[in-house]
Amino acid sequence: MRETREELAELQALLDASLSRSTSHLRSIVSGHTTTAEQLTGVLTGMCTLALSTVTAKGEPRVSGVDGHFLHGRWHFGTARGAAKARHLAARPAASAAHMRGEDLGVFTHGEVEELNPRAGEPAADWPDLLAYFKGFYGDDAFDWDEEVVFYRLRPHWMTVYAPDLAKLTAP
Repeated sequence: MRETREELAELQALLDASLSRSTSHLRSIVSGHTTTAEQLTGVLTGMCTLALSTVTAKGEPRVSGVDGHFLHGRWHFGTARGAAKARHLAARPAASAAHMRGEDLGVFTHGEVEELNPRAGEPAADWPDLLAYFKGFYGDDAFDWDEEVVFYRLRPHWMTVYAPDLAKLTAP
């Protein structure tokens, strides 16, 4: 867990607010089967495959897979600079992400992305720390980190979690 007390409080407020303004149908499914922010950050460690949704210039939805890393209460992911999803996100930063582990866990997030390492511009203030994390995970020489890959942070405005049996998720 890499989250500060403030980040956990912010994530908990987001989870609570998102559930409270969800449809009655979703609340009937998720209520009683969710997690706290602290529990969630304990479950979402390492790389978590995300289904990432973007939108084309024609307004057509597109979904693809990315390596998601839940750090500081937010999803972080990368892709090739020339990937279609990178073009979509540059023009239309709204995105949705889903991480699912069978019927045991579903984390659904809607928000806007922030580019962390723009080719022409200042990187995010925390990019050096994030880059160190990514290099530690993937290997220092896995990519040409400046030219080949672009990383994003999904800043959520809505997030909900479905976890019917937390003990199953946290069992060794």
